[in-house]
Amino acid sequence: GCVLVVSVIEQLAQWHNSTVKAAVERLCNYIPGKYQIMCHMLHCIDREMNADVVCHSLRLCKQDPGQPLCHLYPLPKVSCFLTSFKAMGCGWPLKLELRSTEDSRPYALFSNLCAFPLLANLCEKIKYVIRNKLPFEDFDGDKFSTFPTLRGYHWRGRDCDDKNTTVYPGRRPDNWDVKSDSNCNGIWGVDPKDGIPYEEKFCKGADSQGVVLLGDSAGAHFHIPPEWMTVTQMSAKSFANLPMAFTDELDWPQFSEITGFLNSTIGGWTDSLYLRLRRRNRCNHRDLQNISQNGMLRFFTFFFFKSYYLARNQLLDNPAIVFYATIGNDVCNGNHDTLAHMTTPKEMLSNVMQALRYLDSRLPNGSHVILTGLVDGRFLWDNLHDRYHPLGQLNRDITYSQLYSFLNCLQVSPCSGWLTANETLRNLTSERALQLSNVLKEIARSEKFANFDVFYMDFPLRQS
Repeated sequence: GCVLVVSVIEQLAQWHNSTVKAAVERLCNYIPGKYQIMCHMLHCIDREMNADVVCHSLRLCKQDPGQPLCHLYPLPKVSCFLTSFKAMGCGWPLKLELRSTEDSRPYALFSNLCAFPLLANLCEKIKYVIRNKLPFEDFDGDKFSTFPTLRGYHWRGRDCDDKNTTVYPGRRPDNWDVKSDSNCNGIWGVDPKDGIPYEEKFCKGADSQGVVLLGDSAGAHFHIPPEWMTVTQMSAKSFANLPMAFTDELDWPQFSEITGFLNSTIGGWTDSLYLRLRRRNRCNHRDLQNISQNGMLRFFTFFFFKSYYLARNQLLDNPAIVFYATIGNDVCNGNHDTLAHMTTPKEMLSNVMQALRYLDSRLPNGSHVILTGLVDGRFLWDNLHDRYHPLGQLNRDITYSQLYSFLNCLQVSPCSGWLTANETLRNLTSERALQLSNVLKEIARSEKFANFDVFYMDFPLRQS
């Protein structure tokens, strides 16, 4: 994070032919209100020092004993690392040596942005939401919200009465919704011409069903706008959606392929499964749930589907089409020994069967479950490794290959097995992904459940 922000500031200074201080001010003016505190900390940057040096100097980055020094840019000469740096205007000698000293205390706050009072409440909200996968603003506890972000209606259909736990999207209508809209699809009341409730007239026998996605970052539609890092395109407009993006965990489920319902500002028109079902049957309005998580850990699969997360009442609600689409996380991790941390076929079988048995106890009869195979992630390296990342487009100095190496060194890579120059490792990762997909395929072929049927679908990589 530090290297990213410092890189942007230095490139802003270069592009606008200004001082670093002016570049910091420019960036701060782009960023909305309360988030500006994150950039006002960055006045201690010397334009002559590259981002890696600055961030190590500020002790935002560290080198653990026995670990390599992680860097995105070419390292300066060795002698530079033995020199004390002095950040501009800070009056504090910064050394790259890692030790606990009195002079490092003013910078201890850098290691945890949540320590800043203006960000503390936001951080606590985000921690709660990430931990529980439930809307933060949910006054009646029915797992649906009138608030868009923090796992609100960007993730699940919008609640139309957040003070009544019996009113929420997806339920079968209460007495054909003669008096009120119990399922939030906008259809209620009685036709005065014939005395028939509108819900009965329009929705009876229509086989209404909702859409539920149980997925990883792809299903959550993780996205960092490139204009946040491309200084030639940067303006206040670029960061207008920053608060929304942060409180949605940098995900955009409202635009996703399964549960998207808004037209996208990051890629054009949304054409999701939910919108197709809604066009076919207006009674399905708002009946969607996106229960996805960035970097979902292996062995987490079964617990991921606790009643804690899924909002479906077997007796009161409509059936659902459920997509089980963890298309990468069972083989993706940031560990150096990535193969040892991948899910095995035996573990996959156990995890998925536990999840399906649990779903059988929660989903209304007549539901459907679609198991999506894992993606062949080799296409990422094949198509991106020699292209310039947004951070490298100004000076043509950072390719995706360099970024992948940096993330692998930090052990924070989204997928060490695919985002690597090691072709053998990429092939082994795809081999394991195919093995796990075959497990899903066999489950769909051989297993039967009381309340839903099971299908398998290969990940549609070619179409995508």
